[in-house]
Amino acid sequence: MAERDINEITPEILKYAETCREFSTINPELYTKYDVKRGLRDINGKGVMAGLTHISDIISSKEVDGKSVPCEGELYFRGINIQDIVRGFISEGRFGFEETAYLILFGTLPDKDQLADFKNVLASYRTLPTNFVRDVIMKAPSNDMMNTLARSVLTLYAYDDKADDTSIPNVLRQSLMLISVFPMLSVYSYQAYNHYICGDSFYIHNPDPELSTAENILRMLRPDMNYSPMEAAVLDLALVLHMDHGGGNNSSFTTHVVSSSGTDTYSVVAAALGSLKGPKHGGANIKVVEMFQDMKAHLTNPKDEDEVRTYLKKLLHKEAFDKKGLIYGMGHAVYSISDPRATIFKAFVEKLAREKHRDDDFELYSLIERLAPEVIGEERRIYKGVSANVDFYSGFVYSMLDLPPKLFTPMFATSRIVGWSAHRLEELINVDKIIRPAYKAVQPHDAYVPISER
Repeated sequence: MAERDINEITPEILKYAETCREFSTINPELYTKYDVKRGLRDINGKGVMAGLTHISDIISSKEVDGKSVPCEGELYFRGINIQDIVRGFISEGRFGFEETAYLILFGTLPDKDQLADFKNVLASYRTLPTNFVRDVIMKAPSNDMMNTLARSVLTLYAYDDKADDTSIPNVLRQSLMLISVFPMLSVYSYQAYNHYICGDSFYIHNPDPELSTAENILRMLRPDMNYSPMEAAVLDLALVLHMDHGGGNNSSFTTHVVSSSGTDTYSVVAAALGSLKGPKHGGANIKVVEMFQDMKAHLTNPKDEDEVRTYLKKLLHKEAFDKKGLIYGMGHAVYSISDPRATIFKAFVEKLAREKHRDDDFELYSLIERLAPEVIGEERRIYKGVSANVDFYSGFVYSMLDLPPKLFTPMFATSRIVGWSAHRLEELINVDKIIRPAYKAVQPHDAYVPISER
């Protein structure tokens, strides 16, 4: 038998794929017939109620005269409005990641002593096992940092003497360790990729225990370890805004589902990473940046509203960029009038754009934010409003911070690991039942036919 190239899609595989498609395609009318909520959402995009949570709350509509009416989006962490949280640490010139992580994990805002102790705990866990970088991260570097991140998390299982202990104190210990090392795993994975695959210089900078999470990310990423206060503050804000978003987002729901099986923390987090990697979830901000690059390449005058509007229509008609019919960064599964994270972000994005001399880019983003809902409303039948979501600006922020696109989604994960940890703990504390939704079988029953008669 000839040796097979395992990466080749052969005619044989194509034939199998067609057979698979033929016998796996379900008549769309059956979803309506059996009242199946595809994607666990109704026609208006509202999610099926699957659980309860204390961790975060999303408000996108309010009851007026007995009817649900869309409203400006609101996001609460442990019952506290995200705008108030951000206003609090920004007004005092502090970094907010560690304070917000404490709030999400433990349910209350820390006082000065509690916050100092928590920072020390995170700093003490901000280390990797001996030779882990050499033996794990530098071996077989991947083109995708999310895969390397998941592999690293699964490998950490082997270094944990209590890896399978699902008691709350032990899971909390594991969670704090993962929150602390995610920046290292992400940045070091990129450095290995950049050296072994791209051929650039290789360097590993140790984190500084006196610095915040955001500062350490920039310190470890850059050859000279230098960054401006504005850069660190905006990255810190990005980490806070991405930290959690209810139990129903895909990766947090994955965390609940896999945790309910009773498996270990490392397997749960690896599954959540696999979910977040998807371009419909955490990978959307990369698409936004790529879309804008394509837009700028094809516009003769980015300030001409008519020309920009024409390009947006081409996007929706599958005639521009990736021809998927999407304006990336616009619209959200829950929010309609506004995404509070994008609203908060925008003011700081403008300041960073001014520091980075990218005012023209910011003007184009602002123009798209204004025009896209109008164009979508003209071209699509929509059931709720459309507005810019947090991904619309986060990719722009990361590009201004000189973060390579390969690290965009790992930065999301570095923030969201806090929310995943809180949701895992909540699942273990409150529910002792495996999550098992129902699927309606619609394949008619048939008789087995002996192979000689087929």
